[in-house]
Amino acid sequence: MRLLLSASLFLPLALVAAPGVAHAAGPESGCAASDGRSFPLTTRIHGGPSSYQAGGGYGTWYLELTNRTGATCENVHPVVVLVDEKRALTSAQPRLEFYAGNQTHPVRFETTDEDELVGAFEGFPGFTVGPRGTVTVKVRLAVTSDAVPNRVTANAAVVQRHDDDGDWVGQSNDYRFGIDSEPAAGTADPERSPAPRLPSAEELTGTGTPAPFAEELASTGTPAAALTAVLAALLTAGGTLLLLRRRR
Repeated sequence: MRLLLSASLFLPLALVAAPGVAHAAGPESGCAASDGRSFPLTTRIHGGPSSYQAGGGYGTWYLELTNRTGATCENVHPVVVLVDEKRALTSAQPRLEFYAGNQTHPVRFETTDEDELVGAFEGFPGFTVGPRGTVTVKVRLAVTSDAVPNRVTANAAVVQRHDDDGDWVGQSNDYRFGIDSEPAAGTADPERSPAPRLPSAEELTGTGTPAPFAEELASTGTPAAALTAVLAALLTAGGTLLLLRRRR
């Protein structure tokens, strides 16, 4: 079964998968679990700090992609979802970057109607995970100085892109962390890389407002379903359509 998603933002909620429904690559994909139900990539977030200071330096964590199949999984793009308890975290406040080789790439977040933040790993050809192999992606995160004290849950879905469609091929564990108030001058945290004070979102953008289409994102009620609703828009360009396969 295929789910048609449009970059024009977005589909009726009736087409969004219900919570608890398994998603995996279709049988025609080379990167697919043999049982047709499980995800072919086991995905794990680990190594991150337990808290971040607003306006402080970057904290580093890792996204581990393990291929459970005998086929190569190419063009793999993780998508990170952030859900904060206070629903106060804006799309401009988390400053997330990932490493592809020695090069870093920024992740742009969008806000759903449920105030969840969704951001795709884009700007590169995608990761390649060989048969039974593991790729570990280094990720670093900082939070701007105007973020309020909060608790955040991060997780990642993994999409394998094709020319005009894509397969949902992995889903990570939850990574929970806190956001603390801006650190006092002269303090340091050994869990974070040294960095100058990170300005507020308003200082960085000049406005502090989210992307123009952020308000149009579909409301779904759960992080996993919200991810389904916005994957296409984040993983395609030029207003074309993306087909996201799903199997029960």
